[in-house]
Amino acid sequence: MSKVFLLGANASYDTGKQTVTKNQIIQMNGYEDDRYVVYDIVSSKWGLSYELINLRTKTFGQCDLIRPLSQKFGIGYYFDDENPQFMDAFEVAVLQSEAEQNQHSEQVAKRQQQEHDERLKAIGTERLQTLIPTGAKAVIIAELHEDESDGMTDYYGYRTKRTVILGFSTHTRDLFSEMRKYACNFSETAHLAEENEKYKHREKYSMGDGYYLGESKYHDWIIQKEKLYGSREQFIERYALTAGDENNICVKVRAEADTISETVTGDFLIVVLC
Repeated sequence: MSKVFLLGANASYDTGKQTVTKNQIIQMNGYEDDRYVVYDIVSSKWGLSYELINLRTKTFGQCDLIRPLSQKFGIGYYFDDENPQFMDAFEVAVLQSEAEQNQHSEQVAKRQQQEHDERLKAIGTERLQTLIPTGAKAVIIAELHEDESDGMTDYYGYRTKRTVILGFSTHTRDLFSEMRKYACNFSETAHLAEENEKYKHREKYSMGDGYYLGESKYHDWIIQKEKLYGSREQFIERYALTAGDENNICVKVRAEADTISETVTGDFLIVVLC
């Protein structure tokens, strides 16, 4: 089956039918709006695959559908069907050589990063084995978020740039007072120790981010509690890479009296912050 139907464009296309030729320049509509050159066309039982080189990044790409620019609709790859553009075969060969070198360099860097991460995970695993106190049921963490929202496409999201372990808790209740106490352990989150209603976020609903302390979940630092689901080993596996860097461990060893003590009376929870 080599036909696809694009609902938004209300049109069907046969991906087994060739629309462009080798060395032809095409463009991507959406995201970076980059231009590509087709350096090869591969046929299979599922249709045609166009092998591409990004003219800006000099990296490889691939697509199975390239539509005419005169029928432009939405994100996708397009070719200029009125004024088609081509590159010289020698130029394309040079680009392909550069892309191959970039690909090789990326693979080497990726392998080195994996080896580096494995070393950190080994260190973090050993560190967490002694760091997690007996009876711990949750961990208090700080996360640095970077806003990746795009108003043009109505997308709202973020990526986590860094995670810091602030401490552990013997219960799983979400208490902002507890989060504020642990905020003092790390200089970047110390400002969240301030009693400020604007920092308190309660999103315990479908697709929500639970309870967290911070200005916004989309940018800067937030503090939240995560239950220690599963076994101790599973938790250690999850945070081994984070704990491998000692800068991501901001757990202060307090005197026994300097802890959060709790007394449950009937339906009421009394929290005493020492």
